[in-house]
Amino acid sequence: MLVRMAVFAGGIVAAAMVLPGLATSYLERPQTDTAAKPAQASPAKYAGGKGVIMQPGPGGHFYGTFTINGRKADGLVDTGASVVAINISTARRLGVSTGSLSFNAKVNTANGIVKAAVVMLDRVEIGTIAVKDVEAMVLPDKSLSGMLVGMSFLNKLSSYRVENGALHLTR
Repeated sequence: MLVRMAVFAGGIVAAAMVLPGLATSYLERPQTDTAAKPAQASPAKYAGGKGVIMQPGPGGHFYGTFTINGRKADGLVDTGASVVAINISTARRLGVSTGSLSFNAKVNTANGIVKAAVVMLDRVEIGTIAVKDVEAMVLPDKSLSGMLVGMSFLNKLSSYRVENGALHLTR
């Protein structure tokens, strides 16, 4: 578990070093008709599985509207994060019971060392793809302004790749 936390922290720190404020700036952007919005996942058919194609957003990053435990949330796909990372406000909106969480995991983020709680998400969906039992971490709002979709989701897929500038997810 400690190794996983370090890898998760490394992903956030690496992203912050390359693109300072990425997670905060994309998640806090105003939702107006003229502002960039999360891309809708386009359905795709692949031999042996369902798939979606995500077009890059501003800055070339892949973010979209995911359904977590039946509720919608915007998320940034982050291969540098070992698990899905959610702030506590988003976790509450997604139906995660935050009152009984144990914030006993220490993670090193772009905002310093913070305590996080490990949770299990029953179901994570985007487009035609649905994955059950996805590990996630809940962080304080001041450390993360929304949700990063990390490897605990991506590793449950058959494949993921960037092709012709688009992210292809296959289940």
